[in-house]
Amino acid sequence: MDSSALPLLPHLLIVDDHSEIRDLLKRFLSQHNYRVSVAADGDEMEQCLRDNTIDLIVLDLMLPGKDGLTLCRELRVHSNIPVIMLTAMGEEVDKIIGLEMGADDYLPKPFNPRELLARIKAVIRRFNAIPEGKSVLKSKADSVEEVQDKESHVYRFNRWCFDIGQRELTDNDGIAVSLTSAEFTLLKVFVEHPRKVLSREQLLDLAKGRETDVYDRSIDTIISRLRKKLEIDHKKPELIKTIWGGGYQMVCEVKHD
Repeated sequence: MDSSALPLLPHLLIVDDHSEIRDLLKRFLSQHNYRVSVAADGDEMEQCLRDNTIDLIVLDLMLPGKDGLTLCRELRVHSNIPVIMLTAMGEEVDKIIGLEMGADDYLPKPFNPRELLARIKAVIRRFNAIPEGKSVLKSKADSVEEVQDKESHVYRFNRWCFDIGQRELTDNDGIAVSLTSAEFTLLKVFVEHPRKVLSREQLLDLAKGRETDVYDRSIDTIISRLRKKLEIDHKKPELIKTIWGGGYQMVCEVKHD
């Protein structure tokens, strides 16, 4: 068989300053059909991103030089590569800060490598919009074609165009705005249910949150990030309103092609 015809395995980047953790995760994840690169700090991470196409980053919070939060924030300026944040601290506030910076998931140390594997699969599945039960081990071209066939809807609201199939949000000038997988998931829920008041529980259910690791406490954080990208003044939102005692509501008119 021509090896060039085989789909590429998902390529992970592990960023951690502990060599034992890097080596352990590289061995473990390689055994589960992933290509794995490693980096000890931000400089090595940035070099790896320049030299490779990375599908997901496992990023430690505490790093020498730039910490994980800073690296995640800088990454989000130009990329929506999924990020799972690792930290030795398990406080809720650290999780919220990580989500604010654009992380897609969060795992406190110490952790079982199998739990990290499950979270990697969930984030990649969510990011590529692959239906439950199908393999994540496919080429990016295959994933894009599958998504376009499954969801070709284009939603228009206010000054925005949201293409579900392309996973692309653009303004009236055609300028694209990067969305994390969690932001994409929640925005998709809102445009599919315009002018309906949705509680956190309903948002979780509609986003399949129990499968995609969108948690109740993270809903507010993700909506806050969406407002900063969508609203003219995110402190006075006009598109996604907070309904006190009820939840959230996309109040603008939404049209879809």
